[in-house]
Amino acid sequence: MAGGGSTGEPIDVLVKSSRELLRPEELVREVTRDIVKDEIRKHLEKTLRDDPKLDGDLREAVRDLLAARAAEYAAVLRVGTATARLGLAALPPEVRRLLAKDLVDLVSKELGAIVERSL
Repeated sequence: MAGGGSTGEPIDVLVKSSRELLRPEELVREVTRDIVKDEIRKHLEKTLRDDPKLDGDLREAVRDLLAARAAEYAAVLRVGTATARLGLAALPPEVRRLLAKDLVDLVSKELGAIVERSL
């Protein structure tokens, strides 16, 4: 390893990776960022504790945002469903029948997997 370059040997790659992982300036920067974020979080939490109306307004706004996101996802899903139905309707009847059967089987299988994972 003349001049600090890597020869591509596994040990050289490991040493280089370790050096990059443990660079003190990176660690100091990350720790400092975490400390600053923690102080900002504490200040914001105190501000919300001191102003219950602001706290309630913020919570309500977040709920509204989550509801809007859920409505957006539902709308996208409905568009996808309508598009799939349009594509199926445009197919010849025999192809449509075969494809519809395959889709039903696939959806049933996926829903079964989702239900199993959620139990």
